[in-house]
Amino acid sequence: MKILLTGATGYIGQRLLPVLAAAGHEVVCLVRDARRFALPDTMSESLRPQVQAVQADLLRPDSLAGLPLDIDAAYYLVHSMSGHGEDFFQLEQTSARHFAHYLDRTAAGQVIYLSGIANDHDLSVHLRSRQAVEDVLGEARTARLTVLRASIIIGSGSASFEIIRDIVEKLPVMITPRWLNSRCQPLGIRDVMFYLTAVLNNPDCFGQRFDLGGPDILTYKEMLLGLAAQRGYRRWILTVPVLTPRLSSWWLYLVTSTSFSLAQSLVESLKNDTVVDPARSIARVVPHACMSYREALALAFQRIEQNEVVSSWSDAMSSGTLRQNYMDAIQIPKNGMFFDRQRRTFTRPVAEVLDNIWRIGGERGWYKTDWLWRIRGLMDKLVGGVGLRRGRRSPNHLRAGDPLDFWRVLVADRTARRLLLYAEMKLPGEAWLQFRIVDNPDGTHALEQLAAYRPQGLAGRLYWYSVLPFHGIIFKGMIKNLLDYEKE
Repeated sequence: MKILLTGATGYIGQRLLPVLAAAGHEVVCLVRDARRFALPDTMSESLRPQVQAVQADLLRPDSLAGLPLDIDAAYYLVHSMSGHGEDFFQLEQTSARHFAHYLDRTAAGQVIYLSGIANDHDLSVHLRSRQAVEDVLGEARTARLTVLRASIIIGSGSASFEIIRDIVEKLPVMITPRWLNSRCQPLGIRDVMFYLTAVLNNPDCFGQRFDLGGPDILTYKEMLLGLAAQRGYRRWILTVPVLTPRLSSWWLYLVTSTSFSLAQSLVESLKNDTVVDPARSIARVVPHACMSYREALALAFQRIEQNEVVSSWSDAMSSGTLRQNYMDAIQIPKNGMFFDRQRRTFTRPVAEVLDNIWRIGGERGWYKTDWLWRIRGLMDKLVGGVGLRRGRRSPNHLRAGDPLDFWRVLVADRTARRLLLYAEMKLPGEAWLQFRIVDNPDGTHALEQLAAYRPQGLAGRLYWYSVLPFHGIIFKGMIKNLLDYEKE
C-alpha cells in the first residue's frame, strides 16, 4: 500500500515508519520542516527507497496542495501536549479539518488516528480535544476512520516512562498530589505498534473506535512503586489533597525533565481515569496478548542499556520552548554577534576526537566544570526553560533535531566533521555552539570551537557580559578536555 504518515518525526511516528516499510509499504512522511526529517537508525538501507518526505503545514491548507493523491491509507499522529485553552482546542480541530478535506481529494480508503482513552466524566481539555479531532476526522467522506484510544504508553523514551523514572530515581520520599490515585491501564509501546499495523486495511476496523490497554489496571502511585521495585529501590509515597493543579504542575516540572507546559497538560489529564471500556475493547476484533506493566518496564530498560532508544518524547517541539522553524538558524549570523572562538591543533586520531564530540552532554557531561552547567540548567528551569535533565536520546549517536540537554542539534555531520547546536534555554537572545575539525597545511588537524550569541536589546548585552568571566574557564577547558579525554 501507499501510506501517508503524519507525525513522522514524533515519538510514535519514528517507530511506526520502519515497521510499515519492513511490511513492504511505500510511506510518504508529512513533515513541517523537511530539514529536520531523518530516517530512523534502525531502518536498513534496502528499505530507505520506500520512504519519501513531503513538507506541509496542516494549519495552512494551501501547503497541502502538493501532497500525493494516490495514497491508499493515512495515519494521523498529530497532537500537541504543549497547548492550552480554547485557542489550542480550535487549532487541533482546524488541523484535523484541513487533513479531512485533503483526504476527500485522495484515493485513501482508511485513516487511522491514535487518540486517548476518554471514558471518564469532566475530561481534561486535551482528552476533549482528542475526542473532537476524532469527530472531525470522521467527517471524511471516503477514508473510513479507525480510532485507537490508548492509555499510558510505556517504552524507552516515552514521556510517561521517563517522567515516572525521573520521579522514582530522584526522590526516596515523595509528597505527591492526589491525582496519583487515578487509575490507568498502561500499554507497552511494542503493543501499540502491533495494533497500529493490525488495524491497517482491516475491514472489521473501518468506522470503529477502540480502547487499548494492557492487562494491568493500576493507580499512578502503584506505577511509581512498581518501577521502584523493578529497579530495587525502596520508596515512600504520601499523597496530600492540598496540592492544586498549578502547584502539582510546578512539582512535576521541577522534579522531572519535562517542560512546564507539558507538565501542566499532563497534570490536567491525569485527573481522569484512563481504563478500557470492555464494550469498546479492541480485543473483541483483534485478539492479542499484551505485555504486563512489569514486562514493558523491563523491555524499556533493556533498550536503554543496549543504546537502542529509537525515539524520545523530547524529540518533539513540545518538549521545550523552541520555535517550529528553528532550523532557519542553521547558518550562524555574522552581524550583531558576540563570539568566543577557540582553536587547538591535535595529533591523535580524528575518529577519537569525533567520538568525544559526538558524546558531549548527557551522562558524559560538558568536559569542563559540569557543576557550572548544572547551575545554569537549574537557573533555566526556574524561569520556565528545559534545564539539563532531558539529556540525549543516545549516548553516542546524534542527528539533526535531537535534543541535547538544553540545546537542539542543527547539524550532526560526521563526514564533514561538524556538530552545530542551537540553544533551547531561556535567553535574552539566541546562542549557537559549534565544533568543527579542519585540516592544517602541515597535515595535522585542528579542532575549532565557536560559541556565538546574538543579543536582544540591552538585556541581551548585559547577559553576555555577566557570563563572560566564566567563558575563559569553560570554553578553554572544554576544547582542551575534548581533545585529551580518554574513555575509562
